[in-house]
Amino acid sequence: MEKQTQTYKFKAEVKQLLDILTHSLYTNREIFLRELISNSSDALEKLHFETLSGTEVVDSKLPLEIQITLDKDKNIITIADSGIGMTDKEITKNIGTIAKSGTADFLKKAAGSKEESSTIIGKFGVGFYSVFMVADEVVITSRSFQKDEKPVQWRSEGEGTFEIQSLTKKTPRGTSIEIHLKEDAKEFIEKYKIEEVVKKHSNFIPFPIKIDKEQINKVRAIWREPKFQIKKEEYDEFYKFLTYDSETPLDTLHVAIDAPVQYSSLMFIPAKNLDWMGSSELEKGLDLYVKRVLIQHEYKEVLPEYLRFMQGVVDSEDIPLNISRETLQENQVITKIRLNLVTQILSHLAKMAKDDNEKYTKFWKEYARQFKLGYSDYQNKDKFSDLLRFNSSATEKEEDLIAFEDYISRFKPDQKEIYYIFAQNRDAILSNPHLEIFKIKGLEVLYLYDPIDEFVMESMNKYKEYDLVSVEKVDLNRIENYADQKEKKETKKLSSDDVKVFDKLLRRMKDILGEKVTDVVESKRLTTSPSCLVTPDGTMTSGMQKIMQLMNKDMSIPQRIMEINKDHLLVRNLLTIYKKDVNDPHFIRVTEQLYESSLLLEGYLNDAHIMVNRIEDLLENSTEWYIKTLTDNVKSEKNKK
Repeated sequence: MEKQTQTYKFKAEVKQLLDILTHSLYTNREIFLRELISNSSDALEKLHFETLSGTEVVDSKLPLEIQITLDKDKNIITIADSGIGMTDKEITKNIGTIAKSGTADFLKKAAGSKEESSTIIGKFGVGFYSVFMVADEVVITSRSFQKDEKPVQWRSEGEGTFEIQSLTKKTPRGTSIEIHLKEDAKEFIEKYKIEEVVKKHSNFIPFPIKIDKEQINKVRAIWREPKFQIKKEEYDEFYKFLTYDSETPLDTLHVAIDAPVQYSSLMFIPAKNLDWMGSSELEKGLDLYVKRVLIQHEYKEVLPEYLRFMQGVVDSEDIPLNISRETLQENQVITKIRLNLVTQILSHLAKMAKDDNEKYTKFWKEYARQFKLGYSDYQNKDKFSDLLRFNSSATEKEEDLIAFEDYISRFKPDQKEIYYIFAQNRDAILSNPHLEIFKIKGLEVLYLYDPIDEFVMESMNKYKEYDLVSVEKVDLNRIENYADQKEKKETKKLSSDDVKVFDKLLRRMKDILGEKVTDVVESKRLTTSPSCLVTPDGTMTSGMQKIMQLMNKDMSIPQRIMEINKDHLLVRNLLTIYKKDVNDPHFIRVTEQLYESSLLLEGYLNDAHIMVNRIEDLLENSTEWYIKTLTDNVKSEKNKK
């Protein structure tokens, strides 16, 4: 005979929760399956611990597994495990326990409209009672692992009461949950649907999950296993399973941390950055698991955006299984995991750069632009800056890379600054007039080609104790103290009178250019070019100005200082013309051309029509001069004969 059935009332908060679950329509009802499988897994873990402790258990030969059976005729799903089971007292206490995390918020928000409620399910852990989103009735049959305990049955329609009855019939150890589906939840009687949900949320549960006797979860949660037991081939297979990438990863990082917070993580660097143009990588993150149960797919907040090229999983038992998505960002465990993951990744990249430069170069060429976003990670500034790579005047080809430490190893005596220049490519840099004095002095300059490099340098400001200085803003007095490494082209010195005239020439050029420039001055940096434009002190570099103008959709040309090389032959010719006539039209045209040529090199010339017309005019004059020279030479030859 069965023991008489006893009826109990739910507690007030449980009744409120059940009312919400049974009278609202939800779009994420599949969460019930994740909750029930997680409970079954916990029960199996506890039974496993008891057997390891030497405890005598009922049905000791039963395999530890989770069985899901589907009865389409009766519209019933049964989820059964061979775990630790429950006594009548335990089932009264345990079934009906609402998850602690987010419950109050859930009840408060779900008490609103049905439309609002439909968007928040899954954001709060509602534990076992989530089953009533899909069930008209639930029957639980459980038998404890303890030898003298009888089976017990729990039954409820989720309407405010539940029944408990002790059984005498033979029942296997563990817990079986019989779910009588609602009419509008019949999709869950389909095997493909259950399989889809299991693979999404519970694929890495450490015990077999079988649907109608067919095991579904066959991939191991290898991130929870000791690293020394896992082969490279297993890592590669897991990566392909996780990402659907046909290529093997560039590198793998497997970490298991016990303090300051416990977590395991398996991360991969894909061999190719497949879609940086669309910035989709910035939207990705690691899959967040709690005890092998997926809590959130591609959870972005566990890594800063500059490291989101990493793909993989992170799993922690210190996070509550039913933590809400809304409270994840505020969770202290998540914060500690994030901080530690950043340290682990940066240390791993540093080791790669040291031990396998070829692999690190591949990484850099794929992910440099994204990685450089780490310039704002001030907490890890030193580790970040050590990982930066640049092209430089000391390298032969544009694709050759060096680190800051390589640059420092080639410092001049007493050098305290690291110099850099920005342009679209190496050819543009090599023709940049600002570089001329550095070539003469034999000073190495870092070549920057990516616009974000400007932000990196401006933000960092220093590498260790050394200042990062743009060639446009360098203190030329300091540069001039270094000995020349190359011979300058010798030019006859100006007489004292011509020096005075040259100063007047500069003022005349300023009058011609007007508000286009802030000043026209003699250059100390030029050796082969006649002129260049220089950023005034206290203003941003030309590269940064262009970026800011692009962001602000500003097409205006900023005022710059124009520097003139008095030793250049063209400038000496202008001096001769100026001495004869300060208002000479040719002098005016050449002055304007020098300015616009400098604008062109700086990338600021928006309209080339005027310049092209002027060049054609100058070419016409020069060809006339050349023809006259040829004619004079012919006459001279005839006269000689």
